[in-house]
Amino acid sequence: MPAFRIAMLPGEGVGPEIIAQARKVLEALKPLGFHAEVEDGAVGGVACESHGSPLPAETLSLVQRADAVLFGTVGDPRFDHLERAARPERALLGLRRELGLFACLKEVVVPPDLVRLSPLRSERVAGTDLLVVRELSGDVYTGLPRGQRCAPDGDFEGQREGFDTMRYAEDEVRRIAGIAFEMARARRGKLASVDKANVLETSGLWRSVVSELAAQYPDVELTHLYADNALMQLIGHPASFDVIVAGNLFGDLLSDAASALTGSIGLSASALLGESAKGMFEAGHGTALDIAGQDIANPIACIRALGLLLRHSARRPDLSAVIEVAIRSVLHQGYRTVDIRRSSTRLVGTERMGDLIADAARSGSTFTEH
Repeated sequence: MPAFRIAMLPGEGVGPEIIAQARKVLEALKPLGFHAEVEDGAVGGVACESHGSPLPAETLSLVQRADAVLFGTVGDPRFDHLERAARPERALLGLRRELGLFACLKEVVVPPDLVRLSPLRSERVAGTDLLVVRELSGDVYTGLPRGQRCAPDGDFEGQREGFDTMRYAEDEVRRIAGIAFEMARARRGKLASVDKANVLETSGLWRSVVSELAAQYPDVELTHLYADNALMQLIGHPASFDVIVAGNLFGDLLSDAASALTGSIGLSASALLGESAKGMFEAGHGTALDIAGQDIANPIACIRALGLLLRHSARRPDLSAVIEVAIRSVLHQGYRTVDIRRSSTRLVGTERMGDLIADAARSGSTFTEH
């Protein structure tokens, strides 16, 4: 049987540092019988400098050969003068399109050991364990027509205006809702669908299709929420949510808000999935250029992204569980990077945190919550 092939795309900023820690953890899994062929590719600003494109043909070829992609971080203001299609961030959009990725899954858990890190009061965030399922390929981010022009009519006729198109087809809604229903069925059986059906025709279709599909999942409790109310409920009562499904725009906002519940964007990872088993997995935070190369970035989200890769693309949920237990064990012992440190904990850098988690995975560490 051929080895599982992983394309690692570090990008720039803290990307190479956190990807390096995920690679350590991957190496630690070899004694458990998992061997992978790993090949690095250039994306983002690094690729702009070396290949003149944020997503070179060589990288696309690598991704096409791979069974899964582990993505670092892209983005650098030095390239903001370029037209939008040539900027580093376009690599991410190009990869989503190339791989046919239409679903982004972000799991947000606030364990007892880390409940005090949340910007919310401990009693409010305690018990939070939710999954945001975001549609990734449609909505206002990709709808056409779009652009800037001279306003042809209205109160501001003759002035510059920007315009975008929000649109969804029913099959687009049905396929993402199907994933969300299946996830809810496998979890606690609750699904909140988010829209703005009171003002948007797109959301009216969204709500109609989700409601129709609900008939196939009588064991899942479906709730419809307007986007503004969903955000308020997420902040006010986060532990009440199980699975949330939303379109590209609202899902983007909800995913980021949910990540903030943990107290650090360095803790939650994302799985980007399509029809096939090949997916892309990422920490989902920015390049953090101000701390790059200083050994202080938190690698946990990227290591968790590796765990998601093993669960969804490699079909090894057992190894994904090993990684999660290793992370929780190290955190339970009080080790912290600077973004999640409190005075009574043990401060470590990026490299040391990666070593600790790799060692814990190798030894099969366990822990007990308190």
